[in-house]
Amino acid sequence: MRSKCGLIAVFISLILYATPTFADNNHTLLGIQQQWALINYDADSSEKEKAFIALIADAEAFVASSNNSAEALTWLAITQSSAAKAKGGLGALDFAKAARANLEKALEQDEQVLEGTALTVLAALYHNVPGWPVAFGSDKKAARLFDKALALYPNSMDAHYFYAEYLFDDGEYEEAARHLTLAKSAPEKQNRPIADKGRRAEIEILEAKVANKL
Repeated sequence: MRSKCGLIAVFISLILYATPTFADNNHTLLGIQQQWALINYDADSSEKEKAFIALIADAEAFVASSNNSAEALTWLAITQSSAAKAKGGLGALDFAKAARANLEKALEQDEQVLEGTALTVLAALYHNVPGWPVAFGSDKKAARLFDKALALYPNSMDAHYFYAEYLFDDGEYEEAARHLTLAKSAPEKQNRPIADKGRRAEIEILEAKVANKL
């Protein structure tokens, strides 16, 4: 298993379709999702941290306007996690901790929010964040959350992909390959063409890494 001491590596890059409910598109789920996809997959690496921090402000406004809905809290957490990945290093831990807190709030309201997205994001956080005494990372908690997400949504592309990444890091290459196959066969979602294209590219990259280990 890879070391989790030192630099934080928060590989959170989830995006799911949701119907917009507010007039200002920048503060709707769909608007935030589309902005996130453009930043995550199209922006230069040097611009990502600044762009994600700006998107956090939009997500916070959406949380306020939605009365702290589980959907809005989940997407606020995704933007915070993405900012953590872009920032890197121990300085990213504040973003990661904020993301965990918002995911926990979302799950208290609705464990199945956004088709298991909050469960999957929190699982990936626990897997990728350093453990004690540096931070809150825990592969045991990650495994439980992945199991729950996949039990609820066995056709989730994102859950299978991130679980495959977890399995790869744990040296379980055959199981990782199986979950990547399931991720590839998952149906595409509406209104996420950039994110789906980016996710499928990530699946192919991880498939190549797994193949080299088999």
